[in-house]
Order: sequence, then structure tokens, then C-alpha cells
Amino acid sequence: MVVVGFALTVLVGTVLLMLPVSTQHGTATNWVTALFTATSAVCVTGLVVVDTAAHWSTFGEVVILGLIQVGGLGIMTLASLLGMLVVRRLGLRMRRRAQAETKSIDLGDVRSVIAGVIALSLVIEAITALALTLRFVLGYGQSWGHGAYFGVFHAVSAFNNAGFALHPDSLQRYATDPLVCLPVVLAVIVGGMGFPVLFEIGRRLRGKRRHWSLHARVTVGAYTALLLVGVLAFGVFEWNNPDTLGPLGTGGKLLVGLFHGVTPRTAGFTTVDIGEINPTTMLVNDVLMFVGGGSAGTAGGIKVTTFALLAFVILAEVRGESQVHVLGRKLPLGVQRQALTVVLVGVGMVFTATLLLLVITPFKLDAALFESISAFGTVGLSTGITEQLPRAGELVLVALMFTGRLGPITMASALALRERGRRYDLPEERPIVG
Repeated sequence: MVVVGFALTVLVGTVLLMLPVSTQHGTATNWVTALFTATSAVCVTGLVVVDTAAHWSTFGEVVILGLIQVGGLGIMTLASLLGMLVVRRLGLRMRRRAQAETKSIDLGDVRSVIAGVIALSLVIEAITALALTLRFVLGYGQSWGHGAYFGVFHAVSAFNNAGFALHPDSLQRYATDPLVCLPVVLAVIVGGMGFPVLFEIGRRLRGKRRHWSLHARVTVGAYTALLLVGVLAFGVFEWNNPDTLGPLGTGGKLLVGLFHGVTPRTAGFTTVDIGEINPTTMLVNDVLMFVGGGSAGTAGGIKVTTFALLAFVILAEVRGESQVHVLGRKLPLGVQRQALTVVLVGVGMVFTATLLLLVITPFKLDAALFESISAFGTVGLSTGITEQLPRAGELVLVALMFTGRLGPITMASALALRERGRRYDLPEERPIVG
């Protein structure tokens, strides 16, 4: 149902974007471009094959904004809310479908989770939109209507980690403006942390929870560590690059370094030209984009929790321990297999997409790999090759964005349909490893 819900939303968005009213020049958009844009919006990626502001009319931009919001909240979350409003209750089947999207631990909490997800999203987006609107109006002389429109669009795009912007250079013109960059960075971090962690922080602030859950501790710790790695790596490797940080003052370098340490976590906004970054920086971004953000949030990737759990598995194996312990808790074997499956499926998808891009395009490995990881992790960063892709290349990224947003484990579960238990066991034999 989750897969079907996302697919139908992409289909509706494609049809709307194909209409002549959706473009600036009043002519219909070809179906591949409309499909690519709709998928990128619903999957909150941010990759584009046409300039958002120059190609799409206000109607088309509003359609994209709506697709971003729907994709961020989750199709099943909105469907469950409509069910609550219409019939005033949720059936068990609908609640289970909502649980699949919201990653709620307790089935009985789905109603409160749905309401909380929507309320939290709207509040954070409203605060971010207000901050950006005031800056656009008071700092850049925009009218209140125009400034509010820009503020709302970029706030929704930032919180949902979508990366869509109404400027052809993304946010590069605001590279040294902290009153624009910092609200965007904070919205990206909050949206990418994951709703379960945000709910737990909220309950703790209200004094309703004493102890942190294992999920919250792992997510916050891993997210913070990778955030610091991203900021330091970008600052160090790009400090003297004349095409990125080189011309800026110390304050500007620190601000851009912070911004680009955050955006690879599936945000997709840029304040410098990504095509001009050093190979070392690009490699670090590849890793950060693949890992992504927190579970059950607006970020993509394999998720920081998955990455951290595999690190604990490796640590236990190196120590020769038969059990994996994480921060005072024993990690179930099923969770270990699930984390390994997610990572390996993700690697396989990125490898396949990169191989196809190398076959059908003239681009080199580093650019093709960067584009594939960006699409899989629903990041939206690009070295500038997206608009140069042939139709076949665009369709490859469409498939990668769609499966990357749903998650390899969700796709595998949808195909498997059920678990099969064996009533017997087989003799044990140990093959040679390594």
C-alpha cells in the first residue's frame, strides 16, 4: 500500500506538471521531464532537469510544493488522517499501514503519531517560513507577498529535505548570509533527525520521560558525529579552493562549511558550485549522502541508525564476542540481518545505476557515482550533469529516487509479503571467510 500510494501520487503530479498551465511559456511539458520532476518532489530529492523558476509557472511551483509536502509527511500518514476525519476511527488494517510509514513502535500510538507528525511539521515550517520571509522582505527589498511565497517554499523544501529552490543557483546568492542559511540548516537538521527522536525529545522536555531509548541515543550520537565530520571535511578540503571557499572571508568560509556539512544529509541545497569541489570532498559527500539521516524522518539514505548498528556489529566481531551489545542493550539478530540487508541492497542499487549511467552517458565515474548516490539517498546535490542526461538516464534516476525514498527494506518486505518459518534445521558447516 505504501508503494502504491507513492506511485499514484507521482502519477498525479506528472499529469499536473504536463499541463500547459504548469509552465511559464504555456506549452505542455514532455512526460519524462514531468515524471522526473514529480518523482523528485514526492521523493523529496531535489534533482531537476529544468530550472524550477524559469520553466514552471506559479501553478507548477505550487504543484511541486504540494508534492514535496505530501512526500515528506508520507502518503499513509495523510490517508490515516483522512480516515480519522471521515469515520472518526481507524481500523486495524489502516493503522498497520500508517505504522509502516511512520515507523511507530506501538500500534496503539499511531493516532497520536499521525497528529504529532503533521502538527510538528507545520509548526517548524511556519517558524522557518517566518524567519525567511522577514529576511527576504527587510534585507532584500522583496514585497511582502513575494517574500512570503519565497519564504514558505524554501521552508517547506528545507524541512522536508527536498532541496528545491526558486533560484537557478539554488541558494548561492545567500552564501554568506546567516539569516537565510541558518534557518535552512536548522530546518534540515530537525526534519532529518526523524520524528521518533523529535517526539522523544518533546516528551523529555515536558518531563514525561526519564530515560532515552536506544534508538534515540544511537540516532542522535551518530547524526551528530557524521555532521561534525561533514563540516570539518568540507572546511578543511575546500578552505583554499579558489572555486568554492577560497575567495570568502573567515566568517563566510565557516558559514558555507557548516551549510555544506549539513546538506549532504539529503538536503540538496547549495551555496557553492558542487561541480567545483575537490575529489576528496566529493568522496566524503558520497559517503554522507549514502548514509543519510534519521529513520522515520524526511531524510533518505540507509539511515544513520543502520550505519551505527553495523559499526557495533563489526566491533563485536573484532572483539570475538558472540553477542552484539549497543549502549548497554543486546542487539537482536534480526535487526543485524535487517541492517546488513539495507546496506547491501543500497550498494547494489547504486552500483547498478552508476553502471547504466556510464553505459548510456559520456560522463566519468566520479560524476556518475555522485549522481547515483544523490538520487538513491534522495539528496538532490549534483555536479551539474542532471540537465545533460538523455531520456534513458533520467528514467534510471527516476527509478533510483523512487526506490531510494521507499527504502530497500520496504521494497523487500512488499515483495516478500510474508515470512516463512522452517520446521526443521540443517547440518552446520563453516565455509572459509576472507
